[in-house]
Amino acid sequence: MATTDRHPPTVEMPAVSRGTVRSVVGRVWPPVAVAAVVVACWQWFVTATGVPPVILPGPGDVAAAGLAARGTLLAAAATTALTAGIGLVGGVVVGLALAFAMVGSRTAAAVAHPYLIALRIAPLIAIAPLVFLWIGDGVLARATLVTTMTVFPVAIASLDGLRSVPEEYTDLARSVRAPPARVFLRVRVPAAAPSVFAGIKLAAALAVVGTVVAEFLTLQSGLGYQLFDSAEYLRTATTFAALFVLTALGLGFYLVPAAVQRRLDWYSSD
Repeated sequence: MATTDRHPPTVEMPAVSRGTVRSVVGRVWPPVAVAAVVVACWQWFVTATGVPPVILPGPGDVAAAGLAARGTLLAAAATTALTAGIGLVGGVVVGLALAFAMVGSRTAAAVAHPYLIALRIAPLIAIAPLVFLWIGDGVLARATLVTTMTVFPVAIASLDGLRSVPEEYTDLARSVRAPPARVFLRVRVPAAAPSVFAGIKLAAALAVVGTVVAEFLTLQSGLGYQLFDSAEYLRTATTFAALFVLTALGLGFYLVPAAVQRRLDWYSSD
């Protein structure tokens, strides 16, 4: 009885094109090269001048302090990320809702627009005491302050994008008797997507900044508290390490909507 060899089916993995690799490398290496030059100059300056570490620690001292306090810094970064994330989601939801309402109703635009500007003009430190009085000084209160900072860029950028859709697009949709709701969702919203994402990316960066300011005011937890505490006790190397963690967190918050936008662009181009 003859036997036949049965081989498991092979799964072909999609090959990464050389153009994609070159594109990624082309975007990554310039900032990496600049960072390497900055670190080298930093180390040279510290060695050449003999400045005390309490004034300006070297890169090695900062790395050692960051490793020693990695547990504390990671926990603080998680708290800051949670607060910034909640506040950013709130700002995006409220901002988009206001933009949709203002583009659909002149009355809504006339009512909401002045209050949006007033909310942006009012400094966060002036609003904070009222928020802490009404809600407390926990994560929810700090996230509420972040929401007040992020509503404005999302709403204004989205409103500009929705209003700048070419009339030819909407006229074509109406010529086939598309309902107004479908025209809005299928024509205006996709055409305004670049402006919407520009506002969200700006709001993402502001969310981290607003969270740190709120943590400075409450001095309970998060990277803002760690920065204040380490600077107060002259742990300069730890302060630098916390700053680097904060910078990485802010960059991550910015890159998430940027990646989502790029993926949506890929889908739309297929």
